[in-house]
Amino acid sequence: MDSFRVLVVDDEEDFLETLVNRLQKRSIDTVGVKSGEEAVQNVKGKLFDVILLDIKMPGGMDGIEALREIKKIQPLAEVILLTGHASIETSIEGMKLGAFDYLLKPVKLEELLTKMAQAFEKKDAHDQKIRKARLKELMRFPGRVFDHEKEDK
Repeated sequence: MDSFRVLVVDDEEDFLETLVNRLQKRSIDTVGVKSGEEAVQNVKGKLFDVILLDIKMPGGMDGIEALREIKKIQPLAEVILLTGHASIETSIEGMKLGAFDYLLKPVKLEELLTKMAQAFEKKDAHDQKIRKARLKELMRFPGRVFDHEKEDK
């Protein structure tokens, strides 16, 4: 599995700390935050490949609202919804908003790692298609190289 960057969003401090530590021990670049608002702030400043997002969080922004905002900022980031409260309606809403999948807590680490690897593979394949399209465009119109440098900043 290639290295990828993960954002874990969960209001349960023990769960968050344990999961972040376990992922970091596997050399996965992982950041943990406790709210939807913090998640949105983080994706504004850093690129993440996979985001693990708790659906039910107290306070202003729940997981579904955070998902909606995250997809506006980083549409290619793959989001896996986590919930301890099985709600098919909420999970379906999350999938309609672009979530990769949803898992019920407690989730076994190996199952989570497998799902994260699948999410990363999907994102990586999408990234490669975009790079190939840009390369084809640059080969046809070499002067546009400077346009992409402006877009990437």
